[in-house]
Amino acid sequence: MTDTYSPTDEQSAIVNHDGPAFVTACPGAGKTRTMVERARHVLADRTDRRGIAFLSFTNAAIDELEMRLRAFGVLPSPLFPSFIGTFDRFLWQFFIAPFGIPGCDETPRLIPDKPAWTVQPFPGAQALPLSAFDRKTSALDRRLAADVGFPANRDATRHETRARNILAAARKRGQVDFEDVRECVKERLNDTGFAKRLGQALAARFREIVVDEAQDCNPADLEIVQWLRNSGPIVKVICDPNQSIYQFRGGVADELTAFGDCFSPSDRLPMSGNFRSTPAICSAIVALRPPSLRDRPDEALGRYKADLTPVHIMSYGGSGVPSTIGAKFTELAKSLGILPANAPILASTLASAAKAIGRPTLGPTEHMTLVLAQAATSYHFSFGIGNRREALVALHRTILLLQGHIDTAGDYHSYIAAKGLDDGRWRPEIIEIAAALRFNAGMDAAKWLDGARTLLAQGLSGTSTIGQRLRLSSDLATALAVPPAESHPARTIHSAKGLEFPAVCVVLTSQKTGDILSHLEGTEGGTSAEDARKIYVAASRAQRLLVIAIPKSRASRLQSLLASSGCALIVHEL
Repeated sequence: MTDTYSPTDEQSAIVNHDGPAFVTACPGAGKTRTMVERARHVLADRTDRRGIAFLSFTNAAIDELEMRLRAFGVLPSPLFPSFIGTFDRFLWQFFIAPFGIPGCDETPRLIPDKPAWTVQPFPGAQALPLSAFDRKTSALDRRLAADVGFPANRDATRHETRARNILAAARKRGQVDFEDVRECVKERLNDTGFAKRLGQALAARFREIVVDEAQDCNPADLEIVQWLRNSGPIVKVICDPNQSIYQFRGGVADELTAFGDCFSPSDRLPMSGNFRSTPAICSAIVALRPPSLRDRPDEALGRYKADLTPVHIMSYGGSGVPSTIGAKFTELAKSLGILPANAPILASTLASAAKAIGRPTLGPTEHMTLVLAQAATSYHFSFGIGNRREALVALHRTILLLQGHIDTAGDYHSYIAAKGLDDGRWRPEIIEIAAALRFNAGMDAAKWLDGARTLLAQGLSGTSTIGQRLRLSSDLATALAVPPAESHPARTIHSAKGLEFPAVCVVLTSQKTGDILSHLEGTEGGTSAEDARKIYVAASRAQRLLVIAIPKSRASRLQSLLASSGCALIVHEL
């Protein structure tokens, strides 16, 4: 280990643990640095030339780990035989790309936006996304269909037939997304001979396979991780079940706990202690866990371990989120010398977070002028919130839609593959267009629209004019609205997962707060568990200042909950 690394006993145990492991890590426990030092420890043994595979479930987590490995001089060069990438990319590279798709002679092509493909059985019929249909049976999921306005009593037979035909044709052409990949992997692993050979090959390449942020996986992923464990490579699983906030894609909070029980007691390793936050924030984090998981205190161990800054509760009235939240948060942050740019406001939805800084937002729209304005604005916001790659793709997709090169958003990746643009050669041009579409404070919305029409008219496909495609809207100024230079970034909780900030304001709204508090008080079942975990994730991003804004009718309950764990508090009535 390096001279500057002074691990705790728990961290040392993980760094030196040579067998399989199921590691439960609290927020701020130094997980990433511990993984770096484990890699250093393993790779120092030059007698074993096998590599390490680091897998996680988001690009942001992989980028962070790769940056830390490089910064501490641990990243192998060349990387082979090691591997760093998302779980999706690992499955594609080792299970699909070399072998193809069972029952298909075509080379597999990854189409990530396949769920957005349109299912429309005949002209004039209501279009539904392919994601609303079961991949095996083509049966319509009535709950998902209702979310896009499909009547509960409407016959779906023709939609299901169309979906079945689309799926069959895509399979024949080798067009798959990551949901298909998991099904293909499952088919492959049911072939015992193939599974044995692949397991031996992976064991020959990797000394260890580390699955980080395992709370973000789904049940199919857990089955694959279990297969990896049974196949020879040493597998280490690192997670915090309390941060499982991806139920919409099949989260596994309960299944993960049961999975951990499959490891022997000596291989179940805790990583406690918080190197990120103040004592008050650590106490608040404990209170935001379910009652059964509060027995282990979260001790402040890092640079803020002696910082006595309390947690602040903002009690607000009215039915909506007021902009006074942002103003008071600015006052509190500046009193500690924290710049607004380093102090985001987090909420379950971007609209709620934006309201707290007085920034107007629009809901979903099909008006192409507004879609373009939102895509361009989101790209420029992405420089402050770290999702620039996804924002650039969204802008490119919008431009292709606008210019008539694709018919639906779900056609994007098929178009990219067909045009041979997988290498990203399109990016410089779109970055240049994005710069030209930047809307600055003081600009006129109508003038911006004129510039956008001139800029994008050259690439039109079809007979309609740019004026017909980019029409003036009374909501354009709202879509282009930019927050003041000194305002806090407004972000969703999901977008901040895995990050840390000097200060955080978490906004709770009237819609779900009562049920969340009931869950944390132990008086409600599991229906609000996911929403409660979101608040836990958001609060645990804060290093020095944590502010929680809550409707006035619920403020006293939150105050009692946090105080029960010894959290130092100040309450403000807005």
